[in-house]
Amino acid sequence: MNVDQFPDRIIEINQEHYLYFGGTAYLGLPTNRAFQELVIKNMLRWGTTYGSSRNANIKLTAYENGETFLARHIQAESAVTVSSGMLAGKLVLEQLLKTTDCFFHFSDLHTAIKTPNSLPVFIDNQINPRLLDAKAEKISILTDGVPSHQTKAVDLSLLKEIPHHKEITLLIDESHSLGVLGKNGCGLYSGIDLPIKRKIMVSSLGKALGLSGGVIASDASFINQIKNTDTFVSAAGMNPAFVQTLADATEIYSVQHQKLLDNLQYIDQKLIKNDAIQFDKTYPLLYLEDENLIETLKGNKIIIANFKYQKDTAPLNRIVITANHTKDDLDKLIDVLNQSGGL
Repeated sequence: MNVDQFPDRIIEINQEHYLYFGGTAYLGLPTNRAFQELVIKNMLRWGTTYGSSRNANIKLTAYENGETFLARHIQAESAVTVSSGMLAGKLVLEQLLKTTDCFFHFSDLHTAIKTPNSLPVFIDNQINPRLLDAKAEKISILTDGVPSHQTKAVDLSLLKEIPHHKEITLLIDESHSLGVLGKNGCGLYSGIDLPIKRKIMVSSLGKALGLSGGVIASDASFINQIKNTDTFVSAAGMNPAFVQTLADATEIYSVQHQKLLDNLQYIDQKLIKNDAIQFDKTYPLLYLEDENLIETLKGNKIIIANFKYQKDTAPLNRIVITANHTKDDLDKLIDVLNQSGGL
């Protein structure tokens, strides 16, 4: 279905208004007036784009400002922005290929951090024996912060069981947890305290944080390696107006994050729990096990996310809660879900 404006909490389809619970704008920023004004102000200063290498002799302070904010917010030693979350993932993989003997991955991995010849972390619900054998090697473990079709952060405790002669680098894609989970939406990175050599976070900034671009966060040594890769040097950076907006929007991010948490708490208090709806009060996605609920919701003028993310996967049937949804919006959604009783 096509719409003629940004799909916020209400969309118009065939001249009828529907409540919208889809997308990925968890903090409701694309239509937030104060946030828009910051973007416009920064475009007037920095232009609409800057198609130069980050290694050019002219350095824009917007990048330093925005990346300092990101490193502080994520609680990483260093951070660098790139033009997309996808590029962030591919840049990191390109660098890790130089030093990794074997890659391992958790299930339902996003394409941004997939690499050929990677081995599964689990085989038949048991830790891959290759992770426990006597061979000393450098391994990289790839995971999404919150796996697809899940509402809780990935459980990384198994990394404690891997013997010390395996030198572990952890790469975590936080596109759906940065801005959402953690204190003030700092994400998962800062809370990962495991016996590993290095942790690296990549994320899209076009979801919760409301701006087209991507980020890589890690220790300063690794970020410097990224900055010296041919791919990074040859690519234009993230829009500098957007990067500066990251630094300027600190207070807006905090306010919108609290609104999102309040909405999730409200749902948790009123939603009748049943096996047909997967929900956790800390996370803004509700997964529906029964596709009949989609039509029931549509009949009540509620549209949710319902599509195949990739060609050979099951459809994503999920309700997305944002900071912009009102209590009336939530009441209507909750009433339909409660009346359905899981069908």
